[in-house]
Amino acid sequence: LHNMRTMDSMKREKQLKISSETVYVYAPLAHRMGLYSIKTEMEDLAMKYMEADTYKYIAQKLQETKRERTRYINDFIRPLKANLEATGLTFDIYGRPKSIHSIWNKIKKKGVSFEEVYDLFAIRIIVDSPAAREKEDCWKVYSIITDAYNPSPERLRDWLSNPKSNGYEALHTTVMGPQGKWVEVQIRTKRMNEIAEKGLAAHWKYKEGASEESRFDQWFHQIREALSTQDSSSLDFLQDFKTSFLAEEIYVYTPKGDVKMLPIGATALDFAFSVHTAVGSKCIGAKVNHKLVPISYKLRSGDQIEIITSAKQKPNQEWLNFVVTSKAKTKIKDTLKEEKRNIADEGKYILQRKLEGMGAAMSQSNLEELASFYKLNSSLDLLYEIAIKKIDLKELKEFTVYGDKIQAPKPVKIPEEKHETHDPNHRPVSKKDKEAELIIFGESSDKIMYTLANCCKPIPGDDVFGFVTTGEGLKIHRTTCPNATRLMANYGHRVVKTKWAKNKEISFLTGLKIVGLDDVGVIHKLTNLISGEMRVNISAMTIEAKDGIFEGNVKVFVHDKEELENLVNQLLGLPGIERVDRYDTE
Repeated sequence: LHNMRTMDSMKREKQLKISSETVYVYAPLAHRMGLYSIKTEMEDLAMKYMEADTYKYIAQKLQETKRERTRYINDFIRPLKANLEATGLTFDIYGRPKSIHSIWNKIKKKGVSFEEVYDLFAIRIIVDSPAAREKEDCWKVYSIITDAYNPSPERLRDWLSNPKSNGYEALHTTVMGPQGKWVEVQIRTKRMNEIAEKGLAAHWKYKEGASEESRFDQWFHQIREALSTQDSSSLDFLQDFKTSFLAEEIYVYTPKGDVKMLPIGATALDFAFSVHTAVGSKCIGAKVNHKLVPISYKLRSGDQIEIITSAKQKPNQEWLNFVVTSKAKTKIKDTLKEEKRNIADEGKYILQRKLEGMGAAMSQSNLEELASFYKLNSSLDLLYEIAIKKIDLKELKEFTVYGDKIQAPKPVKIPEEKHETHDPNHRPVSKKDKEAELIIFGESSDKIMYTLANCCKPIPGDDVFGFVTTGEGLKIHRTTCPNATRLMANYGHRVVKTKWAKNKEISFLTGLKIVGLDDVGVIHKLTNLISGEMRVNISAMTIEAKDGIFEGNVKVFVHDKEELENLVNQLLGLPGIERVDRYDTE
């Protein structure tokens, strides 16, 4: 958090790298530990650097609507306050704005404008109740709220009966407030609020004297177990850690009615391994809500699972394609590795005879020399592939023996035939400033080949970065790309600073989603503006209309972001056009 607060003077690529790591790992970790205020600040600061324009826009909008929002909150609270006071409860009630990051997520998820986001704030009610009456008082407050305002049954969240694994307890509901606006209300006791605000520290404070292990303790125990047993690569472990311990959870039930928590996306096989390693290893299927399902079946909250096992079953490589929990992955890998070792013993015997015939030793250095020659990661892989006859060791006769050591033959270099390429997906770039690692696109002296990433389709003017791939050269991504956070967080050392050079001769394909009132001649109106007035080439256009509203997807060729924004503004100026959004073309 301190790093995020002090990044203003850092280089742009450093700001992006740290912000990506924060969004990818540290903010979700703070969330799971119940440190909500820290998590919120981290997300907002990351957005400030990764999506600066959007951050400033939402912050400005929140400031502009602050007075109106305060007036609405006071009107909403007034009748509730009077009714709560009449019950004799000691309470505190107030409104709080949602975070900028949270509002932006709602805008993206629902495809609406800032003005259309109904829950820009939430009402929080904190009740001072003794431990024995906490649940009773929270439901009493809920009853008072729903007597005053109509609730949405789908939006009730009961974390009193089933607290989150980070210790969070509360009742959340959404009700229809004045002026037909939906309002979220959060109900907590003083103890619950302290745990929600202070997370881990408050958890241990209230844990004193408790005999039962809480879900937070179970979660923490699982993390310690994963850390103590992990033997995978750092990146694999980080991905497993994020999937297993930082993801949102589902609640499922054993046949006896016991509750188990699993990450979203967990399968029947993940559940089996959570029961016991032996159960997971022998799992051949499951009954979910009394219905037979395969082991890859994705579970949902509220499911009751009964595992079906067979003594003949054993883990296989395919299982790793669908399990998500760290425990399941670790146990499957351990079993497969043990099987691999057993098979590799046969390969060891074969290799030892070959080496003895050459007068060389079965030493670790010789194994590493052979593994390197066959481009394998380890001596275990080498012995395994010899055993399954994937390697027949014919090349051994080309090796030189020095004492008891072997040396691989040097590869013969074949001169590459020079030829020109005209791949339209690749574009030349040149390194102009070695100290700043600056790459400028589109210059005549370009020497480095780059590709525009298909996942985000950047165009000149977009804030971008270069990513050095292992087999496809340099790929250019927008900093707002869906994959940007993961790439910059995990592979920061392969991120290259980039900027666009001015080149009006090259055009780029991008997409616009247009929504408006359906009318006669709408296609003519759009094409006349885009192709006629703006002189922009249209690659494709589809229009669908329903109930008087049309939605059109238009693919256009533009030279840069400035031209695209100008086109968007012109389209928004047409009568009946409600929204114009950019989308990434396939």
